[in-house]
Amino acid sequence: MKKLILVIFLIIVFYVSLGHVSSLVIPEDALRIRVIANSNSEYDQNIKKIVKDDIQNKMYTLLKDTTNVFEAKQIISDNLDNIDNEINTILKSLNYNLSYDVNFGLNYFPSKEYKGIIYNEGYYESLVITLGEGKGDNWWCVLFPPLCLIEAEKSDEVEYTSFVKELLDKYL
Repeated sequence: MKKLILVIFLIIVFYVSLGHVSSLVIPEDALRIRVIANSNSEYDQNIKKIVKDDIQNKMYTLLKDTTNVFEAKQIISDNLDNIDNEINTILKSLNYNLSYDVNFGLNYFPSKEYKGIIYNEGYYESLVITLGEGKGDNWWCVLFPPLCLIEAEKSDEVEYTSFVKELLDKYL
């Protein structure tokens, strides 16, 4: 019985310590992608989501077989015109008449907290798509290594859960 209590205690300590992670370091050579909406209006946020979904799928197609960051940078650089044309086509089909900008290089990212993890502000090598005035909420993810491209690969949503958390929630 003492061993069982000790094991449960260690599991709880381990689980609680995971919840106190205050900063996650994304690799220095990671490439990010960011889509910034014109404003926070429902319309502009919907346009951002449509652009994000399409570009995320395009980037998956372009980068799915990429094995290193240098190759990923080259592929993105070589396809900037195609990416721009893709966005232009999407926006025209939506009768979106505001301007947009596509930038690949060092871009500023504000600090962000997501699921208890703080991502530090700074300048990161990234593909940034700014819609209109770019004053709305944005979406961003790590493009390489392909953390957000995995989402584009899968058509079904997957929810990850912790067996330990489920047990603790059930019994505590």
